[in-house]
Amino acid sequence: MRWNPMRWNPMRWNGWSANGGLLAARMVYCMRLTRGETRKREEIHSMSPPPSGASQSPAPSPAQLTWLKSLIRAVPDYPQPGILFRDITPLLQNATALRLVIDLLAARYRAAQIDYVVGIESRGFIFGTPLAYLLDTGFVPVRKQGKLPAKTISLAYDLEYGSNTLEMHRDAVRPGQRVLIIDDLLATGGTTAATVRLVESLGAHVVALAFLIELEALEGRQRLPGREVFALLTF
Repeated sequence: MRWNPMRWNPMRWNGWSANGGLLAARMVYCMRLTRGETRKREEIHSMSPPPSGASQSPAPSPAQLTWLKSLIRAVPDYPQPGILFRDITPLLQNATALRLVIDLLAARYRAAQIDYVVGIESRGFIFGTPLAYLLDTGFVPVRKQGKLPAKTISLAYDLEYGSNTLEMHRDAVRPGQRVLIIDDLLATGGTTAATVRLVESLGAHVVALAFLIELEALEGRQRLPGREVFALLTF
């Protein structure tokens, strides 16, 4: 029998060259990796609202809300004795939860024709900036006194454990522009009411007020009569 190099060459398998076999192995590895990444993306999307234009409701499921609430840590006696502080940092540390929150808010306001998202210092910046990005709008910060460099308007107000003064730039918004105000928490409503007054003093229209959390026992909505108020989570 004549020696057949295609049959006996140890560097060939089933008619494939060594380089071809290596290429095939790499292709199999990449296919497995791609399938794994696809499954991961599907898991994330299963926790997220449908994309823009989808027929399904963007409202979160009870299971999603329960899961998000489990990521809010209760810290007693902070920042003062008698205050039960709702700490959102565990939620922020969870990539899927953070994405879900931002996507749900974006789905809710995508058709509202928002010109600017106004975020209240400081945790309102965390949610307001990515929300403005998804809504294709600008972002305007409302800050504590002395934090903004240009000409400002200011307003003093009472909050749940003291008093404060808020400021925003005089040229931040213009008359007739549609504004969405966002913050992490609605408590007594004093901070939000002051922000509404600042925005409207410049002639802009406040379309809605959005929050991650509402503390219902503090009745903050009563300080915001006639406003569209939405909170993703309630305690």
